Amino acid sequence: MYLLYSLVTLLAFVVLSPYFLYQALRHNKYAGSLGQRLGYLPVSFNLDGDESIWVHAVSVGEVLAVRPLVAELRRRYPRLRLFLSTTTLSGQQLARRSVSDVDAVFYFPFDWTFAARRTLNLVKPRLFLMMETEIWPNLLRECRRRGVKTALVNGRISYRSFPRYRLVKRFFQRVLADVDWLCVQGEETARRLEQLGADPARISVTGSVKFDSLEALPMPGRGPERVLRFFRMSPGRPVLVAGSTLKGEEVAVIRAFNRLRRPGSNALLIVAARQPSRFDEVERLCRQEGLSTVRRSELPIDAEPRADAVILDTIGELAQVYQVADVVFVGGSLVPAGGHNILEPAVFGKPIVFGPHMQNFAEIAEAFLANGAAVQVRSERELDETIVSLMGDPVRRARLGAAARALVEANRGAKDKTLAVITGLLPPDERRPSVVPFRVIH
Repeated sequence: MYLLYSLVTLLAFVVLSPYFLYQALRHNKYAGSLGQRLGYLPVSFNLDGDESIWVHAVSVGEVLAVRPLVAELRRRYPRLRLFLSTTTLSGQQLARRSVSDVDAVFYFPFDWTFAARRTLNLVKPRLFLMMETEIWPNLLRECRRRGVKTALVNGRISYRSFPRYRLVKRFFQRVLADVDWLCVQGEETARRLEQLGADPARISVTGSVKFDSLEALPMPGRGPERVLRFFRMSPGRPVLVAGSTLKGEEVAVIRAFNRLRRPGSNALLIVAARQPSRFDEVERLCRQEGLSTVRRSELPIDAEPRADAVILDTIGELAQVYQVADVVFVGGSLVPAGGHNILEPAVFGKPIVFGPHMQNFAEIAEAFLANGAAVQVRSERELDETIVSLMGDPVRRARLGAAARALVEANRGAKDKTLAVITGLLPPDERRPSVVPFRVIH
């Protein structure tokens, strides 16, 4: 089965290679990372061959979520090096810029045995932690052979991936047996893993570390953040933020926003497309719908945006921009993509609107709806009506925002539960590195 899996992934790579080549030539993606993805890390990466902890976070959302966990790993395991890998370019850029507690950041290797072995030979992990759904058969099997402890952190099996895993249940059961512990977000994921053959004794429902990752975000009133200096809003200016939007959602948001632009209104729309490659397209859509539009990268500092719409064409700033919103629409939910993270606007006490497709965050979305902390719409028409209604109802906005913030505070603690599992797998060395003081010689 492993040989068949490797052949299938190799065939998929060959079939998709024209796309990768196009992306490399057109958008400068993949080419610079190919060596690392094949397991060729620079020798200087771990020159002395020190043992380490290897954490893998796919993209931007996982990098943001893992930061507090990484900081605590650094504190608890001072004698081990700490490495962070990502899959996407945007995740790599954010990790290099914002995660200061790791020794190095690199691209995750393709899941072929030779690439996994090369990477493991240099990284030399004693513990490998993978975020959410990053379950890679060949790498995990190689970790098992070498005695490397492994754990899934913040695990989830989405409604879309579960049927696919079930088709290869016998193989996937063997893969799950190579994972020492499975820390999952909720009971539904735990049940799905058990149905796929995971040992219930090695599953812990720890909750979502994304609740705890919000500790890394500055709370309102704790001083101006640099990104907010580009959004110096005048009091009373209505601001609609559409975050992590996908193709097919921006037009609906723009048209709802246009209903707010009555004579004398100075409402502002901020759109953060999920895919950087779509920034040009979204800017064009805004202009086609009659909005004067500017990019975040073109805004002057310490000035209020003069345009009707701002395209957030930067990486890692959306969470901070939510602070200036009156209403937030979280994308990936009006089209069948499974939704995106609603916790970032929630921590700032913002009223949140999302569409019918929140399957990837089903447990979190259900909790928000059950506690009156968000609004779910079923169509573009409902989105239009809800945005206009909320913008004109400050009392309802305040009630939704307060409920969202309270729900975040009530659900913190996943980080500590996850660290308890990690400590059981790899007990910290209580010794601290000794420091020999300088002796002054007269």
